[in-house]
Amino acid sequence: MTDIGVLLVDDHPVVRAGLRAMLSGFDGVSVLAEAADGDAALQELHRLAALGEKVQLVLMDLQMGDGLDGVATTAKIRRLAQPPAVLILTTYDTDADILAAVEAGASGYLLKDAPPEQILSAVLAAAAGQSALTPRVSALLIERISNPSISLTNREVQLLELLSTGLSNRAIAQRVFISEATVKTHLVHIYDKLGVDNRTAAIAVATQRRIIRGSQ
Repeated sequence: MTDIGVLLVDDHPVVRAGLRAMLSGFDGVSVLAEAADGDAALQELHRLAALGEKVQLVLMDLQMGDGLDGVATTAKIRRLAQPPAVLILTTYDTDADILAAVEAGASGYLLKDAPPEQILSAVLAAAAGQSALTPRVSALLIERISNPSISLTNREVQLLELLSTGLSNRAIAQRVFISEATVKTHLVHIYDKLGVDNRTAAIAVATQRRIIRGSQ
């Protein structure tokens, strides 16, 4: 049986070293290369492909300094002719991060404090073309499907994130290329779903419920 070829993508060398050591201890898993950000990851995928090395799984962080982040990189990888599976391994567990990653095409989403056996199971599942979502992530997605009237849409979550940075309605409208009136309409729906009546309360509730990260 051929080993599962893995590309590690994380901006912290110590984290990559730890992941390499852990994965190298798993039978049937081989770390082929590492990258510090999304751009470097895409370059590594092309380099390995040219050498005839097949990457079956990309184990990737979400936030990587000033480089291309995990969500954008996932979307680019999934558009390749023969894309490997992408498994997100991060410290962030907000609804906004999870939904963005899944929407971009990630097969799984794990936190960095997950036990090694859980990471191994996720790696094997994702490499085999299966979903590797934790119970919390699965529950979130099921809730969105079964209760669309009370679940925030991706656009609403995006606007909440922008609200938390202190942007005005006009600035938000310019950032996401919609009208200021449309922003106001979205905010009315957001307030209604969260049971609040102003942006400060909306940000507080959304942060408390881990819908968004809140101000950084």
